[in-house]
Amino acid sequence: MTIEYNHLRCIIDLDALCANYALLQSMSPESARTIPVIKADAYGHGLCECAHALESLRSRAVATGSPTTYAVGTAEEGANLREAGVGGRILILLGNQHSRDEALCLEHALTPVVSRTGQIRPLAAAARMAGLHADIALKFDTGMARLGFTDADFGDLVDVLASHPNVRPVWAVSHLATADDPQQESFVRAQARRFAAFVDKVRAAGFPVRASIANSAGLIGYPDLAMDGARVGIAMYGANPFAGTVWEEKGAGLRQVMRVEAPVYQVHRLGKGESISYGRTFTAQENMTVAVLGIGYADGYSRGLSNKAEVQIHGRRARIVGRVCMQMTAVDVSHIEGVKPGQYACVLGGDGDTGVTSEELAGWWGTIPYEVFCLLGLNRREFVGET
Repeated sequence: MTIEYNHLRCIIDLDALCANYALLQSMSPESARTIPVIKADAYGHGLCECAHALESLRSRAVATGSPTTYAVGTAEEGANLREAGVGGRILILLGNQHSRDEALCLEHALTPVVSRTGQIRPLAAAARMAGLHADIALKFDTGMARLGFTDADFGDLVDVLASHPNVRPVWAVSHLATADDPQQESFVRAQARRFAAFVDKVRAAGFPVRASIANSAGLIGYPDLAMDGARVGIAMYGANPFAGTVWEEKGAGLRQVMRVEAPVYQVHRLGKGESISYGRTFTAQENMTVAVLGIGYADGYSRGLSNKAEVQIHGRRARIVGRVCMQMTAVDVSHIEGVKPGQYACVLGGDGDTGVTSEELAGWWGTIPYEVFCLLGLNRREFVGET
């Protein structure tokens, strides 16, 4: 028996996902691939469902066509995509980090992104035993300082590749650290120059790799950096990486893919001078009507939203009053007529201009849309649109 511990609706609009992909692809040079990043369960939107929707672009004769390359986080995600019938190249962004990853990569023809030579040797050994070759992508650190080869590593990298000819580099990748900040264009350009130098050295060493450094913000803000492929993640799910900046208009036209609705459990009066919820952090300054919604921090809706966030009910905004609880949150509906138990409020998304955007919710939360999607997407999802 499956236990449902809440009554939320997490609705994923697959048509909006495909429309965003098409918009991002229209920003890419013809020579560049647009690579959907569907790691971490497609940022909480559903790994296989999102991939199938994008794959359907081919059968639906959409002019933009479907992707030929996907990017996921782990080998397990890649294997799940293959078992779900997804074709094309699948990049494993975290690479082969665990003992079973080599076998999964070889069995399902996955392309791990390697960032140290210690990942190449076990993959080569596994491929040799299986009588196969393995495609890989090389990750270079150009300024993020997380994973990746540096100038100091390059000589050893070439030696290891030369001694393991059954491992074939097909992509070189890096990652932009500040592409979403228009004030840091100089750092973006510096990273791009460092990466271009790495790519030239790899190709000069005899490995004709494709190159990719641009993420969503990189593609939208710097289409000239698309190179052979731009890896689009957050923008594909409808969040504008330039929201609130002078470049906000560059991301216009994106449609939010996730909508989260919480049920109204009770509507009641809160008299002047009365407090509500734990800690008495809100006291009514006048007679009010409050609606208690069935959502809280157990559902990924942060306690930090207490007395800050707004929701949409009947097309109008309602503000949270008091602390967000484990499974309940109260909102002020004094100005909204007809709110009744059994109806739903939108805590993310909504209808018309008063819907709650991921950027707004992230701002109240003190985080970014990535975290909003990943946490709220852990709830049971419903999918609408073509798959």
